[in-house]
This record gives sequence, C-alpha cells and structure tokens, in this order.
Amino acid sequence: MHRRNFLKTGSIAGITLSALSISACTPTPKKPTIDTPALASDDFELNEVTVVQLQEYMKNGKYTSHAITQLYLTRINDIDKNGPKLNAIIELNPDALAIADAMDNERKAGKIRGPLHGIPVLLKDNINTKDKIATTAGSLALADNYVGKDAFIINKLREAGAVILGKTNLSEWANFRSTRSCSGWSSKGGQTKCPYILDRNPSGSSAGTGSAVSANLCAIGIGTETDGSVVSPASVNGIVGIKPTVGLLSRSGIIPISKTQDTAGPMARTVTDAAVLLGILAGIDPEDAYAPKDNSKIQPDYTKFLDANGLQGKRLGIEKTAYTGNPDMEALLQNALAILKSKGATIIDVELVKELKPIGTDELTVMLYEFKDGLNKYLSTAKSKVKSLADVMAFNKANAAKAMPFFQQEIMDQAQAKGDLNSKEYIDAVAKTTGITRKAIDKIMSDNKLDAIVAPTNGFACTIDLVNGDYDNGFGFSTPAAMAGYPHITVPMGTAHSLPIGLSFISGAYKEADIIKLAYSYEQASKKRIKPEFKVDLLG
Repeated sequence: MHRRNFLKTGSIAGITLSALSISACTPTPKKPTIDTPALASDDFELNEVTVVQLQEYMKNGKYTSHAITQLYLTRINDIDKNGPKLNAIIELNPDALAIADAMDNERKAGKIRGPLHGIPVLLKDNINTKDKIATTAGSLALADNYVGKDAFIINKLREAGAVILGKTNLSEWANFRSTRSCSGWSSKGGQTKCPYILDRNPSGSSAGTGSAVSANLCAIGIGTETDGSVVSPASVNGIVGIKPTVGLLSRSGIIPISKTQDTAGPMARTVTDAAVLLGILAGIDPEDAYAPKDNSKIQPDYTKFLDANGLQGKRLGIEKTAYTGNPDMEALLQNALAILKSKGATIIDVELVKELKPIGTDELTVMLYEFKDGLNKYLSTAKSKVKSLADVMAFNKANAAKAMPFFQQEIMDQAQAKGDLNSKEYIDAVAKTTGITRKAIDKIMSDNKLDAIVAPTNGFACTIDLVNGDYDNGFGFSTPAAMAGYPHITVPMGTAHSLPIGLSFISGAYKEADIIKLAYSYEQASKKRIKPEFKVDLLG
C-alpha cells in the first residue's frame, strides 16, 4: 500500500490485495478529444538511450552535452507542453544549456568528471536547487521560494557534472495535503498524465519524474519517497525506481514529510542507470541525523553489483497476498516467478502483511507529527513569505479558488493539531512502525534464509479523477520497506491493456547492492520495459 491509499484507509490492512479487478475500477473510457491527442508516431532520436550510450556518443563526437540537452528541451516542448501534453515538467532550468556548455568545455580540455558528465537530469520540485527555479512542492504558497542553495544531493550531482534540466511536477506537498487528493496534481503545476494511456494517473507523489523518465524527456531523474512515492510512479510508468535505506541519501534541502521515512531515490529506464545515479547521490551528510556514521555502509559504485546471473542460488520470499485478486496482475506475477526460478532462484511463500496488521494507523500518526515539525523547520529559514505550516494553510484558505479548487487540506489540519515530537503518542507510534516492521522483515528473512522479499509493486494505474480523488487500485507493497526505512527496488514486470506494473525486491538496511543484483538479473532475463504509446484511453 502506498500513501495515497493509506490516507484513505487509515490502516495497514489496506496493504492486502483487494478482490477488485481493473475492469471493476475503470470508468467507461472517454472518446479521444482534441485536448489530449495521442502521439501519431514517436521517432525521437534519443528514445530509450542509456547513460552509458550518451557517454559514448559524447566521447566519439556524435553529440555534445549541449546538443543532447537541446534535444531533450525540444522533446519537452513537443510532447510535454504540446501534443499529448504530459505536463510532467513544472519548470525548466534557464541555465541548463550553459551548464551543458561548461561540461563540453571541460570535456574538450580532457576533464571527465565521471559517468554523469554532461548528462541531463530532471528533479522533483521539492528538492532545493540554487538555479533560477523555485522549490515549491507544487504549492502556490511556495511560488516565491528561490532558495539560492543546493540540497546536499544536488551538490553531489553537480560535482558529478550532471546538467540540471529542470523540475518535475508532483502531487502537491508530496501527497500530504488532502485525503481526497488526485495523485500527480498540484496547484502550481496542474495534472500530470501517464504516458502509456493519457487519461491514467501516473501515481504519486513523484508523478512528474516517473512520467518524464518513461516518456524520454530526460536520461534519468530523481524522485522522493515517504511511502511509495518513488516505487509506485516507477511501477505504473514502466521504469526502475530505487527507494534506498533511509539516510543513505541526505535529506538536507528537501521539503520534508517524515524524518524517519523520507528519502530521495533514482528513477531510470534501466537498473544500470539507476545504479549509476545511486552511487553518485549516496554520501554522509553531517546535517542528517540518519546518515551512516562511516563509509562502510556506502558503495561509491553500485554498478559493480550488476550480475546477469545474480539470481542463481538465491532464496526469495513471495508475499502470499499477491496471489489473489486482479487476474491480469496474477498472470504477470506467475510469469515473473517462472523467470526468477529459471535463473536459479528458489521461491518461498511468506506472510509479511499479516505480521504488520497490529500497527494499524500508527504510520499516519508518525507522519502527522513529523510533517508539522519538519516543515516548520524548513520554512523558518526559507526565502518564501510563508514561514510555517500555519502560514501555508492560511495562504491556501485565502487563495482557495486557485490553491484548493478540487480538494481541501484535511491532512494539514490534522498535522497542525498535533503537539511536538516529545508527545507520548508520537514516541509510541514511532516505536511501533519502525520497530515492529523491522523485526517482522528481519525475522521472516532470517527464518527462511531469504535474500529478499518480492511482490508486485502495486496495481495498474487508475484513471485521473480530480473530483473524487484516487481510488484503490487493488494492491500495493511499498509500506513494509517504507516504515522499516529499508531499501526497495522496482523493475518492470510487464503490461496488461498497455498499462505496466513493476516487481518489487526489498531487503534489510543497506542491502542496496543485494537487491540491485537481483533486480538486474531479473531485468536482463525478462526485458519487460516497453516504450510508452501515448494512447488517449484504453480504446486507443
């Protein structure tokens, strides 16, 4: 279960598989309209290109970083702002071409910073950048938030020579404003679409990054997650997403929800590209209390764990609740399990979901307390005129026609009513969510001698519904790793009705190398990533 469903159910029980099928939760498809035309053909010359290929192109002179950046800017104009109008990009970086030129000059001088030298990257718009672009969390209340200082991970990105192409749209406040929110919508950026079927929701809250990476608007992107916000949009947009161990990537300079669960994460079209980006971003930040104490937990290069035979001899636990429900998802799962077995893995049924049911609503309690505390701290030093959660709420009420045209701010109301982090309710809730979940995962893995636990990442993308908000799409497996603060990777598992979903691998703290190896082996054996078709609806 990812957070959008959690906020509706208020219970860990929502993690179990619903009997709801995709046909049962899909409204009658709309006829194509002139506002959202399908893409007649897609011959973009950088379609599905990888970071490794881009580096080779720049090395042999086929392209410069300037040329690559310009091609992506043109692509964004053609299909994000026009044509299908994906609306994945909230703001472009006016300095992008200048950064690309600087990287080209360094290359000419014989200086290559590493695998991301000259590579365009898109960032979720809750990550601070010192470029001439605001950091808004999709909120009109933060439209004036020009921070002037990079987040820790953006410093790492610049040091690696990446080109900051722009910011992506997101579910406003990372989907932590209303219980009736529509994922991928923000008051500043509007509604982002899924590139596979345009009336489908790209999922939240890293909706823009997921849609943009899938649609080849960039080489790679960065999202953030508290519970599901990297892996869910990665899954429904047919890409790879990594939610690292909490603290492996610094949270400094990222608009927060939960200090115990927040993390940034790579989003890419291949496991290789995601692994490259993870190694660049990982690092010890003295300002992040959850950062590793030394470098022993960090791998500077996660690509060395890419092994096509990485599943051989591995033991994988499959979450039992994934076996029943949507028949299309079941068919994809059975195919995935057959591939895992064919590559030498042993599959063992496990029941993690059952172990987590006693936690109930504690995860939401933790988020409410930590959101209020963390946001107040972030805003107190921000350049924006709003300086607290209370200020944001007051702005939204004063500008309701533009800030809250479809849904309100019930979650913010709940958070504002909470006390500080010394409250017994908060302390008890943290102990339950983090403690119980870690013990449950660790025990299942130890008892069964597992290398990872696997399950479908979530159900198929729902239709966009700004009036009623998101609805349950049948399954979700983000919560266990999210509450434990453990790593989670999703890889394309296949499509049904042109809609993709991913296969998840989770493991213990700082086991990124292990799950990357497993995911890469599965990816290379399955090859389930397909390019989006930009269909208007299920009828094409």
